[in-house]
Amino acid sequence: MSQIEHQVFGLLNYDYGWKKNIVITMFGHEKLLTLSIDADIDAEFEDAQIIAYKFFFRNMNELLMNAEDEILKYYLEVIEEYRERLGEKFADKMAPVISSKEELSKLIEPKRLLFPMVFDERVRQVGLLLECTWEPEHGLAVKFEDEKIVEVGYQDIVL
Repeated sequence: MSQIEHQVFGLLNYDYGWKKNIVITMFGHEKLLTLSIDADIDAEFEDAQIIAYKFFFRNMNELLMNAEDEILKYYLEVIEEYRERLGEKFADKMAPVISSKEELSKLIEPKRLLFPMVFDERVRQVGLLLECTWEPEHGLAVKFEDEKIVEVGYQDIVL
């Protein structure tokens, strides 16, 4: 496995993209997840990725709190549909009725923070990927552009 020490990203390992483990705080809990920067083994990162990384980590706590709010909002919008699909047997376990971010923390697990290659170098893009109980197959993602949340949905919005 290849390893580099990048002046901005720090120590990274190559595994179909450049990665390292980081700890973030979401829903009042520290969570270990993978930071992933899309690039080939040559480690030629886009300027947009480096800039997005700097901006994201400069404002990370605020951005993650905004993500928590938007995830709760999204969950409350889609929950009834999932509960109907899951039926009585699984609805309360996989998609319970909740009203707070604290309750939501039991249903999701942050897994990856992604800095993708972008087609427009003027856009700073970051994806937060999470596992969730109500959508185990497609997961959940929060897509940031220029430090604003532009979408919450299935993981494919950032992959």
